[in-house]
Parts: sequence; structure tokens; C-alpha cells
Amino acid sequence: MGIYLEPTFIMSRISILNTETAAPEAKERVAAAEKNNGFLPNLIGVLANAPTALETYQVVGVINGRSGLNAAEREVVQITAATRNGCGFCVAGHTALTRKKQLLPDELIEALRNTQALSDPKLNILARFTLSVMEHKGGVPDADFEAFLAAGYTQANALEVVLGVSLATLCNYANNLARTPINPELQPYA
Repeated sequence: MGIYLEPTFIMSRISILNTETAAPEAKERVAAAEKNNGFLPNLIGVLANAPTALETYQVVGVINGRSGLNAAEREVVQITAATRNGCGFCVAGHTALTRKKQLLPDELIEALRNTQALSDPKLNILARFTLSVMEHKGGVPDADFEAFLAAGYTQANALEVVLGVSLATLCNYANNLARTPINPELQPYA
């Protein structure tokens, strides 16, 4: 059964800043995000209200990209967490990224978005482990941890799932708090 995602919001409860309105310490980060994406994701505009939150999101995102999980596996964690946390913005953003980079077939993306079993057994274990980490606040049952390891993941990968969940939590909760509207560029993936 899928997780209900709030409909797209028309207005954010927190200002969506841009390169003109962001604090001086956030302007460079906002400009870089706009250049890298070809548009300014509203999440960045929201996080720019707290320059340290924006910096954390961007720095931890780079660190997460160096983890032992490959790009497809990192997106499994991100889409799973965003779906579980009810963050429509991040589900749309990570769906767009995953499709653009052809990291996962559409059938797996749709299954993740609906918290359904994945046809790829190893990725299914990863998605279930991610949900277990979230549900048990890290204290996953032994059976879940053993299944994760038996699927070929490592102890380091288990901690990297926690890293991915922590990154997702920052942006998911910020979007849920702000009620961040989904950018028009991401609407097709909502």
C-alpha cells in the first residue's frame, strides 16, 4: 500500500529565496544550485532562509555521493525515505533525477514511490532495510540486519543507509514544514 503524499502546495509557509533575496552567505550556494539544475529548486530557496541548513544539505549530499552505495542504490534510499516521510517535492525531484540518469527502470521507480516490493531482490532488501531503519530509529531487528548483509551489503553500507536517511530527513522535513511547492520543471514527476 502506498504512502499518501500531500498535494502540491500553491504557496510555501516559508519564503522561497533566490540569488537576489538570499542572505550574502547563501547567495553563492543558491546561484550554484540554479546553474547546476537549470532552474532554482524551491527546496534550495527554502533552505536559503537558514544558510547553515543549505550548506549542510549540499555538503552532506556530496559526502553521500561518495558512499559505498552506487548511484541507483542511493536513489532507492532517497525515494524510499521521501515516500515514507510524505515529501512529494523530494519524491518528484528524485524521480526526475533517477529517470534523467537512467539509474532504475520505471517499474522499480513506481514500486518505490508506492512502497511496493521491487522485482530486483537486492534492491528490494535495500528498500526494506531503509524502511526498517526509519521505523526502528536505527534499531533494526536482527532479522532485517542479517537479511541486508546476506543480500551482499556490508556493515559500512548499513551506516551509509543511515547517512542517506539523515540527508533525506533534512530535506523531507524542511519541505513538509515549508509546504514547498513543486517547481514546474518537476511537476511531470510528481
